[in-house]
Amino acid sequence: MNHLLFESLIEAPLSYRMRPRHIEEILGQQHIIGKDTALYKMIMNGHVPSILLYGEPGIGKTSIATAIAGTVDMPFISINATTAGKKDIEDAVSTAKAEGKLILFIDEVHRFNKAQQDYLLPHVERGLVSLIGATTENPFHDVNPAIRSRCGQIKELRPLTKEDIKELILRALSDSERGLGHLQISITEEAIDLISSSTKGDARSAMNVLEDVVLASKTRDSDVVEVDIELVKECVENKGFSHDKDGDLHYSLLSCLQKSIRGSDVNAALHYLARLIEGGDLVSICRRLTVIAYEDISIAAPEVGVHTVAACQAVERLGLPEARIPLANVVIEQCLSPKTNSAYKSLDKAIEDIRKGNIGEIPDHLRDAHYSGAKVLGHGVGYQYPHDYPNGWVNQQYLPDLLKNRKYFKPKQNGQEKYFSKVYDRLEQLQKEGEK
Repeated sequence: MNHLLFESLIEAPLSYRMRPRHIEEILGQQHIIGKDTALYKMIMNGHVPSILLYGEPGIGKTSIATAIAGTVDMPFISINATTAGKKDIEDAVSTAKAEGKLILFIDEVHRFNKAQQDYLLPHVERGLVSLIGATTENPFHDVNPAIRSRCGQIKELRPLTKEDIKELILRALSDSERGLGHLQISITEEAIDLISSSTKGDARSAMNVLEDVVLASKTRDSDVVEVDIELVKECVENKGFSHDKDGDLHYSLLSCLQKSIRGSDVNAALHYLARLIEGGDLVSICRRLTVIAYEDISIAAPEVGVHTVAACQAVERLGLPEARIPLANVVIEQCLSPKTNSAYKSLDKAIEDIRKGNIGEIPDHLRDAHYSGAKVLGHGVGYQYPHDYPNGWVNQQYLPDLLKNRKYFKPKQNGQEKYFSKVYDRLEQLQKEGEK
């Protein structure tokens, strides 16, 4: 085999070489740049608007930018906001002035500093520079509003499908100019499918795996690269799984977990729990499960709160991988428990009254009377001690006069809350009878 061919593979990664050169070569993302979209039509007419692209790593943000530049045949400069300085922006603007127009791609645009922004944005407004920003974070949370306001389109990329990844692999295997087509590669459909399905819609990861597999299959005594399925399995292990505990994806997964439990979907909840466990942030999982126990299940099944706290304590003591066991137990229990939000919603109504100034004076008979002179002020006078009465209840006013008839709590009929509802209704009835 010609060893120079393998040396050429190392010079530029396959993922870089196989980036689309034209928007027609873009895989997936049809909701962003399909032939019926406004963005596609603008680009085909030679106009490149300033846009923000966000999504997980490896799903095509940089590829879309380079393909756009290749389609309109405009100067293209790519920088990373984490390493670029103001001088890089100045150089880009100078190039734009010399060439007439420029596409400036800024990766990690959420890290763009104020000095860079203040220099660049006037040139974006004038149309001298078309800004394409890319970020893995939610731009509505993390990207400076000044940058967002200059970008006419904000597009969320979706992970590529298994079919998209498979098509990219086949392109790389057949492309003799940029890919691996100049090599005699023997690879089974099973191996291609394994790479396609194991890289979770991450094109860069799929290309890296394919290149690793080919380079690892190289032998000195054969012109054919024989790809072994076991070697593929080794190379795809843990590939394509990305999880940033400080990123937007992490909080989206926590949100999905809570909403799946709230909706009593056990299988969905276990799916999102598994993804969070693979991310390794047990603290966030336990915190969210504790919130769920009191926000979504609450007094419909009060024991779930106790069980959740106990499970989280076990998680802290056990660590992974054993921590997954109590987590599985409590997530399934939470899913299948009755749900209510009436408790905290009732409190929220009371807090709303307080913030609006609907407070009133504390009734004198409820005021602290554990000091000399309290009776002179009328504090504690007339208070009726419930334990001195049959059934431990006595009809007396507790709310201030201003809020005497205010009702915050409206019980539902779910689980244990049915019992609380009956008690609540009975007490209200006794109170009305005592007022007659």
